[in-house]
Amino acid sequence: MLLHSIYQAMAIILQHFLKDFETILLGDKDWNFIPEIMFRTLVMYLIVLFSLRILGKRGVKQLSVFELVVIISLGSAAGDPMFYEEVGILSALAVFMVVVLAYKTTSYFVGKSKKVEKLLEGSCTYLIEDGVFSIENFKKETLAQDEFFSELRLKSVSHLGQVKLAIIETSGSISVFYYKDEDVKMGLPILPSLFCEKTKLILDTGIYACSFCGKTEKLNVGTSFCKVCEKDEWIKAIDEKRIA
Repeated sequence: MLLHSIYQAMAIILQHFLKDFETILLGDKDWNFIPEIMFRTLVMYLIVLFSLRILGKRGVKQLSVFELVVIISLGSAAGDPMFYEEVGILSALAVFMVVVLAYKTTSYFVGKSKKVEKLLEGSCTYLIEDGVFSIENFKKETLAQDEFFSELRLKSVSHLGQVKLAIIETSGSISVFYYKDEDVKMGLPILPSLFCEKTKLILDTGIYACSFCGKTEKLNVGTSFCKVCEKDEWIKAIDEKRIA
């Protein structure tokens, strides 16, 4: 009798587990909705593919702010019809048509007016000029110094004396123009092992770079303030050639 009761209890537990497991897999739908999801996904995939083709190569390669909004809008419109049966494909298609039309209209005005282009896409900003930070321009960007140094290191830059110009483009990418090997000058080291050696007390006379703005100066033993940014932390400047 006791053994029978145990079997019954185990059967009930197993039945509840299987039911819960099916709910985890299917939610509140049944197995018949799976082929419909597959069909909806295939249709939305083709619509997204077609829409991106209409947007053109630039809309896919490097996104500006308003192009990113377009992609997010398309992704949101594509996702719901794939899973929710109450959301029709035609409704999503209507959203796609509006978004693509809005993008094409915006692109037209951006191409016709520099003011509209600057308003929507912003403008490129000089971050480094002649091996020194453009402090006022750098303050306008949300780019942290460590993140910027990381971008430069990926381009085989070891110190700012190798860099003639660095520009952050409207897409967020960074363009770097280098000095020729014979024109490389003393600059602020950006390798982590060297940058962490910044100091306020100069122990040896030599060429040092301000750790904040990159300005190089010949300093004597003691303490000194940068003539550009008035900061007082320095790093021994280096003039190594860039190895591409």
